[in-house]
Amino acid sequence: MTQIMACIDGSQSTRTVCDYAAWASQRLSAPLTLLHVLDEQQYPTQPDLSGAIGLGSREHLLDELAQLDQQRHRLAMEQGRLMLDAARERVEAAGVASAQLRQRHGALVDCLHELAADIRLLVIGRQGKTSDSLSQLLGSHLENVIRTLHRPILVSCGEFKAPQSYMLAYDGSATARKSLEMIATSPLLKGLPCHLLMVGAESSDAWEQLKAAERVIKDSASEVHLAIRAGEVEPTLHAYQLEQGIDLLAMGAYGHSRIRQFLLGSTTSALLRTSNSALLILR
Repeated sequence: MTQIMACIDGSQSTRTVCDYAAWASQRLSAPLTLLHVLDEQQYPTQPDLSGAIGLGSREHLLDELAQLDQQRHRLAMEQGRLMLDAARERVEAAGVASAQLRQRHGALVDCLHELAADIRLLVIGRQGKTSDSLSQLLGSHLENVIRTLHRPILVSCGEFKAPQSYMLAYDGSATARKSLEMIATSPLLKGLPCHLLMVGAESSDAWEQLKAAERVIKDSASEVHLAIRAGEVEPTLHAYQLEQGIDLLAMGAYGHSRIRQFLLGSTTSALLRTSNSALLILR
């Protein structure tokens, strides 16, 4: 795991992805690679046109259709290269010394799986190119990426804001403890105020778990705030974040508790869809 990788697709979220990727690259002192993947479903390398025209049509029409599709593919690749060049200019203007460019053809999840060994942190936008709209929509590939890529993922939402504080949804599970240790040993959020929030009933055991977590993170965070709130996970997290003015929400994926149920169920999409700030998903 050697580099920050940012997915660039020309959607509305591309600029924000670039900004978060540049921020993360400098925080981690890690090289940055900008990745553009040309979707094979939209731009197949060898399209099947045998059923595209009716009986009696001349064979040369198939050749013309194939040539048009090849030209469309070539233009899409060129457009991707231009997007990557513009993205590199943006991140270098933000202070990244030299960003690398990569362009692939295929399914995004498959490409990321192939590159996983080189990824230290993935930065991806909430909205993909096919889901841009004024409403908050979840990119069609994002949930699959989160479920399959075993790497930390920074999801950009809304406008870029360099995080000045962060919150970790904590439940005392093995997954939550691992997430806490990942944050404590990483430069990404080092020196920022940390809020540890447990959603559930208040009890002496819950407070002991939070205090144990505080001991793990205290050397990394400038301040540590502990809280327990009752309620449904997703609205409770958002309410506390808004109340405290927290810039980034961090959480472990696929734990063994209410957080696990929330990540596996429809609340995952709801949280990503409704968030106004970046989310750090830890695996």
